[in-house]
Amino acid sequence: MSDEPLFPEPDVALIPAPAGITASLPGGGTGSVIDEHTGIEATEGTERVARWLRTTVGAATGLPLAPHRAGGSRVLLRIDPALEDELGSPEAYQLGADGGLVAIDGASEAGLFWGAQTFRQLLGPEAFRRAPVTGRTEWEFPAVTVRDAPRFRWRGLLLDVARHFMPKDGVLRYLDLMAAHKLNVFHFHLTDDQGWRIEIKRYPKLAETASWRARSKFGHRASLLWEEKPHGGYYTQDDIREIVAYAAERHITVVPEIDVPGHSQAAIAAYPELGNTDVIDTTALDVWDNWGISANVLAPTDTTLRFYEGVFEEVLELFPSRFIHVGGDECRKEQWTESVTAKTRIADLGLADEDELQSWFIGHFDAWLSARGRRLIGWDEILEGGLARGAAVSSWRGYGGGIAAARAGHDVVMCPEQYVYLDHRQAPGEDEPVPIGFVRTLEDVYRFEPVPADLTEAEALHVLGTQANVWTEVLEDAARVDYQTFPRLAAFAEVAWSRLPAPAERDFAGFERRMTAHYARLDALGVAYRPPAGPRPWQRRPGVPGRPVEGLPPDR
Repeated sequence: MSDEPLFPEPDVALIPAPAGITASLPGGGTGSVIDEHTGIEATEGTERVARWLRTTVGAATGLPLAPHRAGGSRVLLRIDPALEDELGSPEAYQLGADGGLVAIDGASEAGLFWGAQTFRQLLGPEAFRRAPVTGRTEWEFPAVTVRDAPRFRWRGLLLDVARHFMPKDGVLRYLDLMAAHKLNVFHFHLTDDQGWRIEIKRYPKLAETASWRARSKFGHRASLLWEEKPHGGYYTQDDIREIVAYAAERHITVVPEIDVPGHSQAAIAAYPELGNTDVIDTTALDVWDNWGISANVLAPTDTTLRFYEGVFEEVLELFPSRFIHVGGDECRKEQWTESVTAKTRIADLGLADEDELQSWFIGHFDAWLSARGRRLIGWDEILEGGLARGAAVSSWRGYGGGIAAARAGHDVVMCPEQYVYLDHRQAPGEDEPVPIGFVRTLEDVYRFEPVPADLTEAEALHVLGTQANVWTEVLEDAARVDYQTFPRLAAFAEVAWSRLPAPAERDFAGFERRMTAHYARLDALGVAYRPPAGPRPWQRRPGVPGRPVEGLPPDR
């Protein structure tokens, strides 16, 4: 037996990299064979994970994985709270094989589930299919022990379904892809200028009117190309309940985002009284068909506050997440500077300017959510004009907002655009479809460090974790989302989960070797990722303008 960590060969090339992997169980041991006689022994609290193994791994292998009976090999599932103390996380797990036994232990049900994901990876790429494709009756499980726990408790993916709607089945598919990469927070960007995607029963026009736009710009907003057909869709409340329940079974928390006070033209198009009616004719507004930042923002009136309180009441019924995202970014204030109503509100509240008016707006919902046992989180612009103590910040404009927030005692999710905005292009050159932003390669994402060196040890404790963001202005369908997201999400997942060395010291060559096996898993899952050699012919978008930015992105 060797106690030295392995450098896994492709058949045990785990992503994200585990904290420790050794050649066999303590005391010696051999690998296991998983076959038709292998049963699952589900001890107390492990039944949901057992069901996932049967329906997912069982479907791929064609094996029944029935409840264990005497005489056959077994997969033993156990909750062992002591692992939390040993490995420092309630999501810790240990996985090992010895002869006829594969044991998966989790510090909690979540830890057990992540162990089951590692079990699936160790069976090989064919275990990621939805039905058997070979005549195999036996599956070899290697003689290894894996002990593992995540670095961060917030390992997130934002999916923007407001700009281009993704039908429910696509969302469920992305939850499965997140689970396969041990990501556990799904940031659901549900509303924006270009569409409103969630049914609110007391305001039916949000589904009837705000969820559809007449046409869509194809490419960057500077493009002259249009797709001249209506685009839209929304999730019913039952759809949302299904998505939330599906996520919960995979130990993923769904954090909804309802944008206020900017990025709100779709809502104003449905309910014109929400807009700055003393500045423009809001009854003439439509759901926006262009990209960028609309000047049509919510009016700072009691009518608007009561309306969104009604929205959030229904949102809280649907989403058990402690955090509720309210956007708060890119709120243009031209209309407020012209609005008598806004000026009166500023004067009545004794505010200095429109920035403080936005802070008051966000503060209202921070207090409202806090009174209901929830926590507000918003983009780093909510720091401007002052921020309520209990609010958390998504730092997207580089690291600066996150550093300022952490130093002020606010919790932070680090998602700086120059590293983890996955709609940004993956390589230079004309073959990259609709090139947006800086070049951010697979290696660039792998060398992303979520915790800035500027923070003290105490300040760094406010970094809840990190998140990759997928904005869909130029991602018109699921294949484009796949292309921009993968394989970079695999690198991001390792950054979020694994305790990696400093960025310059990370073994990217070793990660690339492990990706050789992981590409086969992505193939089995049907992911239309960007191949290492560049886009396939059908993944290109010749003649569709983007907005490439040359040079290196800023460090901060």
